[in-house]
Amino acid sequence: MKNQHSYQLLLLTFATLLISTSGALGKFIDLPTPVIIWCRSALGALFLFIFCRYKKLSIKINSRTDIPTILLSALLLGTHWVTYFYALKLSNVAIGMLSMFTFPVITALLEPFFTKSKLNPIHIILALMVLLGIYILAPDFNFESTYIKGILCGVFSALCYALRNLILKRHVHQYNGTVLMMQQALIVSIFLLPVMFTMDITNMQTQIPYLIILGLVTTAIGHSLFIASFKHFSVSTASIIGSVQPIFGIIIAFIFLNEIPTLNTFFGGSLIIATVVIESIRSRKR
Repeated sequence: MKNQHSYQLLLLTFATLLISTSGALGKFIDLPTPVIIWCRSALGALFLFIFCRYKKLSIKINSRTDIPTILLSALLLGTHWVTYFYALKLSNVAIGMLSMFTFPVITALLEPFFTKSKLNPIHIILALMVLLGIYILAPDFNFESTYIKGILCGVFSALCYALRNLILKRHVHQYNGTVLMMQQALIVSIFLLPVMFTMDITNMQTQIPYLIILGLVTTAIGHSLFIASFKHFSVSTASIIGSVQPIFGIIIAFIFLNEIPTLNTFFGGSLIIATVVIESIRSRKR
């Protein structure tokens, strides 16, 4: 049982690493944010569709009653992606990723309203730790600052992501995680299609390799594995363990973009890492 738990925890961590590449890619890709997200969702949907066909997985929605929640969760995912990438463009990878990672806080506080679980006091403490980490990140609270705008975009993105995960949780036992992610990426790409005709895409050709990495590694593989983890962990647990993403993202940004984190980033990031370690130990003892 413990070996199985360790394997699932390792798989969740691997998914987290893959998703972490979104920070550096979102900052680096030289295209309008909605265009990047359309490419991300369209390519992700294509790769996932090919995989589903190879594995002979049914991609159909089983019941009409599932359509509203799958559609709503997909729209929340699209909004999360767009606002998250705006957060990255307005600030930097460290600020953008860490501010978005208020989503475990929001998830832990909202989960009792979506499930029969009770609010766990430890999640309140972990939530406060993450909030303190975010507070330390902010250089000042001048709303004219692009950094503050980036943080606000990141927090709104977090709200959308938390709601999406909680809504999608009800479907993980009826649908394969890859199928759910394919459906959602397809829906997002359909809703964002108009941006391809209204925004500047002249630089598209030079950005194709990075868009493919974003669509395949970050979206298709990373998010499918993350959704699949909901079968083995509560959304709150998966979210808090997934909080290691900013640390991975900061390291990737340092290596590839030469972004050097400030001392505040280290302090804020350390608080978030502490929540990951605590929740990992707690979930192992269950």
